[in-house]
Amino acid sequence: MPRSKKRSPLDRCLSLALVSLLLGVGGNVLAQEQAAAPPTEQEVGAAGQSAHTSLFRDPQDGKFDMSNWLLHHRGFLPVPIIITDPALGFGGGVMLAFFHRPKGSSPTRTGPDGKQEMITPNIFGVGGMKTEYGSKGYGAGAMMHFDEDRWRYTGGIADADLNLDFYTSGRFFPVQSVAVNLQSKVSFQRVSRRIGEQDMFLSLAWIYMDIDPRLEVLEDRKHFTDLDFEQVSSGLGLGFEYDTRDNPFTPSLGYFGKVEGNFYLPAIGSDVKFQSYRGHGYGYWPLGTKLVLGGRVDMRAVEGDVPFYRLPYIDLRGVPSARYQDSHTGVLETELRWNMTPRWATIGFIGAGRAWGERASFDDASTAVSKGLGLRYLIARQMGLYVGADYAWGPEDQTVIIQVGSAWR
Repeated sequence: MPRSKKRSPLDRCLSLALVSLLLGVGGNVLAQEQAAAPPTEQEVGAAGQSAHTSLFRDPQDGKFDMSNWLLHHRGFLPVPIIITDPALGFGGGVMLAFFHRPKGSSPTRTGPDGKQEMITPNIFGVGGMKTEYGSKGYGAGAMMHFDEDRWRYTGGIADADLNLDFYTSGRFFPVQSVAVNLQSKVSFQRVSRRIGEQDMFLSLAWIYMDIDPRLEVLEDRKHFTDLDFEQVSSGLGLGFEYDTRDNPFTPSLGYFGKVEGNFYLPAIGSDVKFQSYRGHGYGYWPLGTKLVLGGRVDMRAVEGDVPFYRLPYIDLRGVPSARYQDSHTGVLETELRWNMTPRWATIGFIGAGRAWGERASFDDASTAVSKGLGLRYLIARQMGLYVGADYAWGPEDQTVIIQVGSAWR
């Protein structure tokens, strides 16, 4: 297990983001679960005229665009992973998202207001990453629609070998950094059913994690209990989702909200017994013709015999994953997007979060603040899909993050 002399949590952010993306746990292009506005008849017709229109040129403005490639030619969208932190060592990887609409399936459905809504094509993804100092992971996932989008499936599997620094906030005082290697096999499976014709879904999920924690320094074992080294957590989850966003990839109007609970029990193969809960929501409000204001709230909690690596942590751009952990976390974040041109946009964001519960009350817990700037390009106009990069800085770190669609998942 080769390690650098000075460890940065950047690998944690990228490695866990890879797993989240591939598993479809609300991440990135694999996890988007609602359709964008349908293309017009003129757009569909233009897309089909391959003899006259480039695969990668938009017939509307002639700019580089991947809508035709992704929607009509079973193309793939490459998502790079770039790791450049010198303390971590250089590394990276790539994820590929494939778009496919089954033959005979309807491209649209009638929404609750009588308008036609586009049904997102099925999306399949594969990817992998590796760093100079040993962290690596790979996986595959899918998001599929059935019966004119009345049923949805999201799922995937991943295998990862990660070298991480865990901070013992919420477990021990004073806070200490412990070097841990996690050899992980993860499976996430979720089925959702639309409620009537509304933009609401009920879901049932199964989450399985086989994680083998190994300490780099054996003396650190005194900070843990036998519970922390139980490997298998297997849980069933229930969720309710409401979504009125105009676009699931890069929204400009509407609301998204979801509440979910997961229950890990020995009866379904779990070595540990605990519950995890999450409630999160986003809102988007246009300010004139060029500005879009977004807001996010995210609350997470656990109860029961929870291993240290399953504690919730503050999830913000610029804040290292697993840096601020406890039995409860809360995050507030806002983002302002300026659509400079029909294709290019810039964003600014700021957020704050707290972790509390076992070690500190909410009032006594410290607040982690992050902020940053980003640049976006509208790469698939018919889906409203932007790609770009964010530069974020928090209390300890500064990071560059590749973004496909919204950063909020």
